[in-house]
Order: sequence, then C-alpha cells, then structure tokens
Amino acid sequence: MEENTVITSQPTSNRSRQSRRRRLRAVLNMILITGSAASFTTGCQSVGSHVATATRTSESVHSTPADEIPRLSQAVVDAPVVTVAFDDQWDFGANAKREHESDEKAEDDDAGSLADFMALDSPGQAVAADLQPFSTSNDYYLSEQPAGLTAALTLEAIESIALANNPTIAELVATTQKAAGFKTQVGLRANPSIGYQATQLADRGTDQHTVFISQTIVTADKLALNRNVLNEALRAQLMQLEAQKYRIATDIRVAFYDALAAQQRVNLIQDFQSVADKGVDLAEQLKEAQEGSQLDIVQAKVQQNEIGLALRQAQVQFDAAWRELLALAGKPNMTPVPLDGTFPSAEANLDWPSVASTVIASSPEVQAAQARINQARANICRQEVQPIPNLDVQFAAGVDNATDNGLINLQIGAPIPVFNKNQGNICAARAEYARASRELDRIENSIKARLAAVSRDYDSALVAVEQYTSGILPNTKEGLKLAELAYKAGETSFVQVLIARRTYFDTNLQYIVSQQQLAQARARVDGFVLTGALDAVVDNSGDDSLRGLTLSQQ
Repeated sequence: MEENTVITSQPTSNRSRQSRRRRLRAVLNMILITGSAASFTTGCQSVGSHVATATRTSESVHSTPADEIPRLSQAVVDAPVVTVAFDDQWDFGANAKREHESDEKAEDDDAGSLADFMALDSPGQAVAADLQPFSTSNDYYLSEQPAGLTAALTLEAIESIALANNPTIAELVATTQKAAGFKTQVGLRANPSIGYQATQLADRGTDQHTVFISQTIVTADKLALNRNVLNEALRAQLMQLEAQKYRIATDIRVAFYDALAAQQRVNLIQDFQSVADKGVDLAEQLKEAQEGSQLDIVQAKVQQNEIGLALRQAQVQFDAAWRELLALAGKPNMTPVPLDGTFPSAEANLDWPSVASTVIASSPEVQAAQARINQARANICRQEVQPIPNLDVQFAAGVDNATDNGLINLQIGAPIPVFNKNQGNICAARAEYARASRELDRIENSIKARLAAVSRDYDSALVAVEQYTSGILPNTKEGLKLAELAYKAGETSFVQVLIARRTYFDTNLQYIVSQQQLAQARARVDGFVLTGALDAVVDNSGDDSLRGLTLSQQ
C-alpha cells in the first residue's frame, strides 16, 4: 500500500466527514471474517459423568463455517484494507457530529473570550502589546513536513492501515489455514493396498499365484469424530483472529489519542509561547517607561524559558507517540502528517456490572475459550471409541498350477484390545476438558479485573473533564480577567498577571490530559479490554496426530 493512498483530505464539513466514515465502514466491514452461531454436539453421553464440574456450552460461539476457511482466509490476506466492526452500543462517537459541533462551539467561545483578556494595556501608557490569545487547535504542522502537504490522518484511516499491515493478522490467518488443513487430513480414509503373492514356488507344478487388494475399514465413526475435534480447533483460531483485530484497534486508538494529545499540547504551548515572548517585551517597555521593575522582566523571562522547555518536551512526546503509532500500524517509515481528531467533552456514566456482563457475553476471547471446551469435549468422545478395533480386509484372486484352476482368498482381521484400551489418552482428554473449563473461568475473571482498572481510569477522567468544563476552566478564565483588570487599575503587579496566565495555561494542559485519558478508557471498553497488537501469536491450530491414532490401532 502506498502511503499517499491512506491519507485522507481534510473534510469540509461534519456532515461530509460522517457520511464518508459511514461509507468507509460499510465497505470495510464486508471484508471481515464473520459467521453465524453454531453449537457442537457429538452424541457422547458420558461427558457429564466424567467431568461433573464443567458445564460450559458453546451456544455463543460465532464463527465461519469450516468449509469456507481457506477462501475467506485468503480474502483477508489479499484485502487491502480491513477494519473491526464494533457493536453500535459501544461505538465510540455514535453522536460524533453533535459532540464535534459542541466542541467547535466551545473552542470558538474560548477564543473569543480570551481575545478580550489578553490585550494588556499599561495604565496611562500606549506601550502595551497587543497580545494574542492561545488556542487549542488541532492543526499542528511539523517543521519537517513537506511543503504543500495539507492532508490529515484520521483515526479511521490509521486503523485501516494497521489491520492491513500488522503482521499478527497474517500470522493468525496462516494458523487458521493450518487448522483447516489438519481438519481435512484427520478425516481422510486409509488408502487401499494392492500387491502380488506367490506360494509354494519351490514345489514345481503346485505353485500358486494371486493378486490381492487390502483395505482398512475404520469403525465407530472415528473419522467423523476426528473432524469434530479439529473443527472446534478451527473455530477457536477464528475467534483468536477476531480477538486480535480488536487488540490492534484498541492499541491503535490508545496510541492515536496519545499522539493527538501531544499535538494539541504543542499547539497550545506554541500559542502561549508568543504570549510569553510579548510579555517579556512588554515588561522591558514598562521598565523603560519607569512603570515596571527589573523583577517584572526576570519573572517574564522565567515564564518564557519554562514555556520554551515545555514546548520542546511536547514535541519530543509527539515524535515518540507518532513512531509508536506507526509501529503498531505496521508502517514505521510513513512520513509524519497532522492528526485529524477530537476528544470527548462529555461521556455517559456506565453501569460497570452490566458492561462486564456484555463484554463477557460478546468477547471473542471468551468465545475462543468456549470453542476450546467444545474441542476437549469432542476429544473425550473420540478417545473413548478408540479401543473399538478397525477391520483389515484382504481379497486375493489367482491361479493354482497344481489343479490348473483359479482360486480366491478372503482374509479379515482385527486387533484385540486386551492390553491397550487407550486408557491413558482417555484420562488425559478428561483432564484437558477440566483444564479448558477452568481456563474459561480465568478469562472471565481477567476481563472483570481489566474492566475494573479501566472503570477507575474512565470514571476518574470523566469527573475531571466535567469539573474542568463546568468549574475549573471558567474560574481560571475569570481569574485571568480579574487580574488584568486589577493591573489596568493599578491595583496589582504585572507578576500577578503572569501567574494568572500560567494558571490558565496549566489548567488547559491538564484538561487535555483528562480528555485523553477519558478517550483511551472508552477505547479499551469498546475493544473488549483486549490489548497487545504486537504480542507473540500463540499457534493452537493443532496437528494430525488423531489420524495416526485412528489407523494404528495401537
């Protein structure tokens, strides 16, 4: 994929952006590997008596029919763009248009009110600088950006890049194809054997010559049971592939919001830096007019130096966040461009027990564990029929030179399960069933623990955003206005104005941090608290050992 094909132009309106996103999501969702619900039954009646503690079912497992795996897996490999379709009730930004409009209005209100505050006129003098307000615009253009580049990278675009280029997707597609191959292999019948046999060759005139064909007849429906076991392994691989898509999407969103917050901090600090620079000039002019002091100049320069340091640190943070974002997306050499996105100004309070129940019921991580339970259950049924012997049938036809007549031989044999009744494999299969059941419990508890941590971050950030919006930001703005009015009236010093400005500046930085934390927490909830876009892929595609067990009878 060429880099210039994934950078979208800056939208001209909220409506066009939302329309384009809907069209993009509709097209991309057609590429997903999805399927219908399927439940597994083997007819085995003895599982309950073997493992009384395991009661999980597979009713909620959704996967693609196994016969469609090779074709759909290749479709994922060949697809230029893949995306994850989140449930609408968890889709972050369902009211994106209304929130974006409210955000834009709030930014316009802030800019308009600050314009009234930032003009600092010296009492009785015309030497006051026309200081411009700083804003929280998202339009940050890097100094190394090629001239004429005005496109911005959206969250949807970087998600599409990641799902098309992240190497773990290709790995899991390969493991899914392996599982499909093993499923086919374990269900194949034994090949017949053909040969020639001669007897009594030393006794001339009485020798016999025959041509024979032999075939192993597999009994107790072992081949179908083999396919049942590997079919559940295939379903588990499909669910792991789906879970990995959510891991990638979640990590991309978290990294995107990191980079977006760094970009907004750069914008904010750059704007305030111009205010600090003009503040130094103003302090020097006031001293020359004998209306200020050297202390005013020193304090203004201290603030100027602090802002310069903060700007350099913000740029370093943006560069690091950008590199992390591109590494997750699988495009580490992509040229840096501005990011197009907004943070939530408000979110709903979530009922966390209900959220936990919903996540557990819908998580592909849980569905993969349920498929593993089904696989273990199917393997118990398969191992229990192993002692039933197969039949080895041989048919031969030839000629007897002693009588000058034809002859026909039929031979049927079967091993006797006296010593080896497959008792070891049966015991191991029952233990695996119990282990798989406990693994599902572990995953459910892990989801609840991860959600508890996310709920802490979400609720804390939500309270902070609401408090900043309703109280802290308006109060710091009012404090800045009163400090400037008091300075104009000669009731306070220029240093107090600098302090008020720095307070307002720091408050806006903390507001960005709170919005970032809220957006990241919501992204984790939307992604079923699945993370680890570049973690090592575990290959549980299985093997074809059941076929060897079926035919060896030993």
